[in-house]
Amino acid sequence: MKIKITEFAERHFDKDFGSTKILDMSVQEFQHEIDELTAYIRNAFTGNTYIRNAFTGNTYTKNIITYDGYADFCKLVAIPNFTSAKLGSMPITLENYQYIRSGYSARRDSELPTFSRWLELPTEIPKSDWLVLVLYDKEQMTKESMPEESDRYDKYVKKMKKENIPHETYFSWLDSNSIDYVSYDADWGVVAILGQSSPVEEPMKPETMLRNALGVKEGGSGHELNREDYLKSVEFWEKNITVS
Repeated sequence: MKIKITEFAERHFDKDFGSTKILDMSVQEFQHEIDELTAYIRNAFTGNTYIRNAFTGNTYTKNIITYDGYADFCKLVAIPNFTSAKLGSMPITLENYQYIRSGYSARRDSELPTFSRWLELPTEIPKSDWLVLVLYDKEQMTKESMPEESDRYDKYVKKMKKENIPHETYFSWLDSNSIDYVSYDADWGVVAILGQSSPVEEPMKPETMLRNALGVKEGGSGHELNREDYLKSVEFWEKNITVS
């Protein structure tokens, strides 16, 4: 199994990024650590518990925890923080309320700007205990590489589910339908890195859910909006906020 840091996730290594930043390692160095952990992550995907000893050359023992993500193509991997990354979010308190900022922004030029809010603290942000990696599988990464063909792909997915067509036929279908694409060169792509105080998944932000529902052409994943999950997200992010 190969796990690769995507070009999109490289924003976490930029000092000007507005959330979890990794500034003491290069993308290549971080990728090397993920390569070292891949076997343990693969085993964790099976539902078993595996321990990583001598983590990055040290002499302590930590757990790697995996979760199913918000869609079939998504997995979350929680790893003890081996970088200097700070917390990516914090509870809103009376002490930090005055540092809340808000505005419209897009993660890349092809996306529609969405409203968001964040903290600009004048004090040191606490270091995160965990890094939660958000992974998309090879099929989803390939789909997002060809947004103009995403509608045709979605129709095929529905056909697959209806007729019980195996996923192994995915790329042969693309070829037979003369769809131009570049197959993603890994089994999983890391699309986000979240600095957290615990390995428990934080809800996806409401604006991210809305962007995903808009589809690949608008920079989302194409996953339909789930009302119950959206309301849970609103409940969490009314009380918590991204740290810039």
